[in-house]
Amino acid sequence: MAVNVSEPAGDDRPRSSLLYDPVFRSIIYQVLTAIIFVALIWWFWNNTLENLRRANIASGFGFLNGRAGFDVGQSLIAYTSDSTYLRALYVGFLNTLLVAFTGIVTATIIGFIVGIGRLSHNWLIAKVSQVYVEVFRNIPPLLVIFFWYKGVLAVLPQPRDSIHLPLSVFLNNRGLAFPRPIWGDGAGAIPVAFLVGIVAAILVTKWASARQARTGQPFPSGWTGFGLILGLPILTFLALGSPLSFDYPVAGKFNLSGGSVVGPEFVSLYLALSFYTAAFIAEIVRSGIRSVPKGQTEAAFALGLQSGVTTRKVVVPQALRIIIPPLTSQYLNLTKNSSLAIAIGFSDLVAVGGTILNQSGRAVEIVAIWMAIYLSISLATSLFMNWFNAKMALVER
Repeated sequence: MAVNVSEPAGDDRPRSSLLYDPVFRSIIYQVLTAIIFVALIWWFWNNTLENLRRANIASGFGFLNGRAGFDVGQSLIAYTSDSTYLRALYVGFLNTLLVAFTGIVTATIIGFIVGIGRLSHNWLIAKVSQVYVEVFRNIPPLLVIFFWYKGVLAVLPQPRDSIHLPLSVFLNNRGLAFPRPIWGDGAGAIPVAFLVGIVAAILVTKWASARQARTGQPFPSGWTGFGLILGLPILTFLALGSPLSFDYPVAGKFNLSGGSVVGPEFVSLYLALSFYTAAFIAEIVRSGIRSVPKGQTEAAFALGLQSGVTTRKVVVPQALRIIIPPLTSQYLNLTKNSSLAIAIGFSDLVAVGGTILNQSGRAVEIVAIWMAIYLSISLATSLFMNWFNAKMALVER
């Protein structure tokens, strides 16, 4: 005799507690962690304000609207001693970004060249690259800065005896003088054309990759993208009637007049951080390339690919998944090492903030601004590099 056993209705089924749900628990833990973190910050901040009040020390950020009363050596924006403390900090912030960006680009280029050079079959190139890495990795960055500032740039001739380089460029112990561009009406369309060229190059690269995956036929996306990025601004420049003139530096009896000048402080800091960080990047590149199985190179050679194409198309793309994470750390180190600019008088964020601190006495506020700005720069760099690492990750078919 068959017995029909009916399943319990949906409402009668036993339900497990939410505490045993891993998704729910993960959300609760994150919310609790965020609450505790915010509460700690609030407690520290209120405790600091209370201690300052008891010591009769003024607090708050209202002082940023006061007159600065000091000059800076180099500024990317208009600035005078009558500007506010806030604008002075903005000048230092832009100078820090300038050093970090130019240093990262240069260090990456030099690091990749030296890292690949260490693996060269040419004995001289490999040994020169090794000596470069061993020397710069074992010298403190502050000494490298002093080497460029005191040992190289300070011994250059006086302005009246400047070294005359091509294109009306002058080099002396006061920096590098070069023609200053003066843009005319309508020149704002040129950077717009440059951005359009970048977007078009990205779209062409994606289309070329999809086309090659579908048909197997390659497309010169690299040269096409280079032509779009460079060609569109040039065509726009010509279409606007070449709205550009130059203010050339002129050598006088005792000094140079006209043009733009990059001071020796920026040049020495930029070169020091670039060459110092490049030594660490070179080792990261070398180890990343070494991690690629040798069979990949042998397979590429078996297909008839040349050595340069094999390195560029086969080895480096696979090595990037190992190179990028530690490369991010070196970018962050270079950005933070830019604070050593205060040793040679370059007006970066720390140097300008230190001057404001001495004048206003607002130590807590200035240190908080330093921490917030460097934290923001580091987080932005990390987010970008994480996104780039995800784009470069190998995707299995």
